[in-house]
Amino acid sequence: MSIAARDVRWSAAGRMIVDGVTITAAPGSTLGLIGPNGSGKSSLLRLICGLRRVASGIVTLGETDIARLSRAAVARRLAFVEQLATTEAQVTVLDIVRLGRTPHRGPLSPWTEADDEAVENALRQVGLECKRHQLWHTLSGGERQRAQIARALAQTPSELLLDEPTNHLDIQHQLEILSLVRRLPATSIVALHDINLAAMFCDAVAVLREGRVVAAGPPNEIVTAPMIRDVFGVSAQVERSRHNGRPHVHFLVE
Repeated sequence: MSIAARDVRWSAAGRMIVDGVTITAAPGSTLGLIGPNGSGKSSLLRLICGLRRVASGIVTLGETDIARLSRAAVARRLAFVEQLATTEAQVTVLDIVRLGRTPHRGPLSPWTEADDEAVENALRQVGLECKRHQLWHTLSGGERQRAQIARALAQTPSELLLDEPTNHLDIQHQLEILSLVRRLPATSIVALHDINLAAMFCDAVAVLREGRVVAAGPPNEIVTAPMIRDVFGVSAQVERSRHNGRPHVHFLVE
């Protein structure tokens, strides 16, 4: 199903953080959010998944206003991967990933083969099968990120939100994780700081600046040298890939 925000606003401490944002992620597509730090990407994701209440506007999953859905109903279909996750508890990778099954189980429901299958599939997809029994605090930053993505995948979501999922990952795992997200049978919105990764893996991009969407559409139309100079304040040369025609950005030192 589609995910949409329509004229969404939210403020904090008297400052408008998300200012009249309208975006849509088409069913089964991947929408990338790009923009400078402080442009509102993370706040917008939290509004879309219901962790924060919009001041005005509406967020919809399909045709349904998310405000009309219970937290449990939202959690059964929408998974959110935040930038950083910490815990002092002595938990393993397997413990973390099994948490993804919580929305699908009642308080007294027994663990099932379907739960096991979802967890095993998630571990395999992010390449953490061999680290299933490793303690969380012994993992590298990249491994923690992959474990959090596995937890979201174990949730078997139809909609997936990710906030900077490639942080702390080396290049190989950046490409693997975004390739995985793109292959999933889910509608995804991904906040990224790397313009080239957004152009490579996203069906559409929305560019945010100071809480507003200043451009949105296919990467070929949106990722241009004038946009990069205007929004990010740097000079760049944009080339088109001979393989797939997608834009690739070379930043210039002035």
